[in-house]
Amino acid sequence: MSVYESNKIRNIAIVGHQGSGKTTLVESLIYTSGGIEKKGEVEKKTTVSDYLPDEQRRQSSVSTAVVPIYYKDHKINLIDLPGNDDFVTESLGVIRTIKGAVLVVDASTKVQVGTVKAWNLLRKRNIPTFIYVNKMDKEDVDFDDVLEDIREKLGKNAVPFCYPIGHESNFDGFVNVVDLKARKYDGTKCVDAEIYEDKRMKVFELHNMINEAVAGTDDELLEKFFSGEPLTREEIHRGLRIGVLNSELIPVLVGCATKNIGIHTMLDMFIDYLPCPSDLKPYVVTDLNGNEVERKTDANEPFSAYVFKTIVDPYSGVINLIKINSGVLKAGDEVYVSNNSTQRVSNLYVMTGKNLQAVDQLGAGDIAAINHMDNLQSGMTLSDPKNPVVFKPVVYPTAVIHKAIEIKNKADENKIGVALSKIQLEDPAVEVKRNTETKQLLIGGLSASHLNYIIEKLVNTYKIPVETAQPKVVYRESIRREAKATGRYIKQSGGSGFYGVVEMKFEPAEDSSFTEEIFGGSVPRNYFPAVEKGFFEALKQGQLAGFPVIGVKATLLDGKYHSVDSNEMAFKMAAILAFKEAYQACNPIILEPIMTITVNVESKYIGSIISDLNSRRARIQSIEELDHGMQELVALVPESEILDYATQLKSLTQASGFFNRAFYSYEEVPGNLKERVIRENKLI
Repeated sequence: MSVYESNKIRNIAIVGHQGSGKTTLVESLIYTSGGIEKKGEVEKKTTVSDYLPDEQRRQSSVSTAVVPIYYKDHKINLIDLPGNDDFVTESLGVIRTIKGAVLVVDASTKVQVGTVKAWNLLRKRNIPTFIYVNKMDKEDVDFDDVLEDIREKLGKNAVPFCYPIGHESNFDGFVNVVDLKARKYDGTKCVDAEIYEDKRMKVFELHNMINEAVAGTDDELLEKFFSGEPLTREEIHRGLRIGVLNSELIPVLVGCATKNIGIHTMLDMFIDYLPCPSDLKPYVVTDLNGNEVERKTDANEPFSAYVFKTIVDPYSGVINLIKINSGVLKAGDEVYVSNNSTQRVSNLYVMTGKNLQAVDQLGAGDIAAINHMDNLQSGMTLSDPKNPVVFKPVVYPTAVIHKAIEIKNKADENKIGVALSKIQLEDPAVEVKRNTETKQLLIGGLSASHLNYIIEKLVNTYKIPVETAQPKVVYRESIRREAKATGRYIKQSGGSGFYGVVEMKFEPAEDSSFTEEIFGGSVPRNYFPAVEKGFFEALKQGQLAGFPVIGVKATLLDGKYHSVDSNEMAFKMAAILAFKEAYQACNPIILEPIMTITVNVESKYIGSIISDLNSRRARIQSIEELDHGMQELVALVPESEILDYATQLKSLTQASGFFNRAFYSYEEVPGNLKERVIRENKLI
């Protein structure tokens, strides 16, 4: 296989709302470019990019698939991304690697929630994007209505580069508005055609709009345009490329992926208008001393690459997809890994769907697959050992909803840890933690359906049947008042016994600590550590509901010892008894975990969000205006009030809102809720 120079490579993400036809479009692009002899179908489970059993069962993408195609001496790496929000981590990793995208819009449903979310993600990184209006053959489709919806919700700089011929079942082609050429579907393939007379006025109107947009990219062209002199085809293409690369123009294409309409034109426009890796600005990275350095997308630069996706394959093991950002990578090369190891790349592949094709080397700007690398995972950097650098890793969203899982078969207990580790490798948003206090194994995800998918994977892929339960909130206990008590642990019945007496003071404090104010040797100094150990052991379980106790300062004031029977165990137990004796006099309280949540929603939903959060005892900290009509709200809210918030937020915002959460602090449970918390958790 040839090594492609960076100016002959395009890396393009295919994104859009779930069900808009992304996978079918990828299949059409592979077929039209000559990559496969027979086109697969999602319904028949025969597409190149939806190869996982989970995807074939759902008939929907759940994982990133890379499919390189070869067209007119160019290599075009297509990256098919899931449209479902549950797999947003797939998009976040990929968006770092590409500088071109196709946003697929279903003409029959127009711009949907997932369309807007994908669009905002692309805008955030200023990625040049085509909009492909798919399914133009569906009933009740009006392209002008679709275009108006696109321009209203995605931006007025969306410009039709194509205009449809026919509609609904009679949709059979389009006019390339840029080159004034028509293409028509003859039942098996697309061929050149004449522009219909009734379309000429509209097409020339759009062509003039494009010329005006092109003229705006260059002063000389602007002067030429207003003087009435026609722009040449080369000037139009050059101006459009500048406009697309700067995200000043968003080309709108039309077609039908199932009939391969619009595919040749799209392939040509990939090459003409979307950036090659060498068009990009140099990457700013850090060396091992923390100094910023640059890496150009150039084969002559030192090698560097970023791991954007990790796949656990039952046959090939852990596969890492990498974008080579600079230099050349050869099979057998030694590379520095940002986990502070140096490893050999024994195998180098080009991945097409599920298939791996071994290659000797790949150059800057290309996408490669490697395996059998120890502890390598998404977000890590590979680089030349002589010039090691580190790329800033992607920040993935935090888990916002959790379920406790219980293994049905005891024999599977040794398998569950390995299975969950593999799932986490593939999806960085999955959280796994074992709560020793509640004795629950918790998994966290981005939504209820995301958790359901993880559980399905445990059952179907790893053959581990599990049941789920609601996670228990981990409360704490503390005290509000100072109290003193004496602890006596005396057991003398002949022979060596136990004798330890301590008088201690307990008071509220920021952090739990131990000190002593002993005078006169009433407790020998060598027993102080035993008293301290007893105090901290007593903190492990409070007397209200059995929760750990925090925020207590203990002071050893006095005590007694016996020259024969005193020992460390006696003084440890005496301290425990002293704490228990004083506890109720210290006015104990229940503390609940408070979380910081950061909610991102469209401005029109902010009132509903605030109202709902107020009902959850939230304290709004800030509200900030963001780009694209979004607002970011930060609030403090008890964890017990947001166990179901991911589902509720989805309902309140028609699936357009999302949030992250992080632990903030513990605060006292209100008096009207204290007894309920104690009653519900007494057996923990």
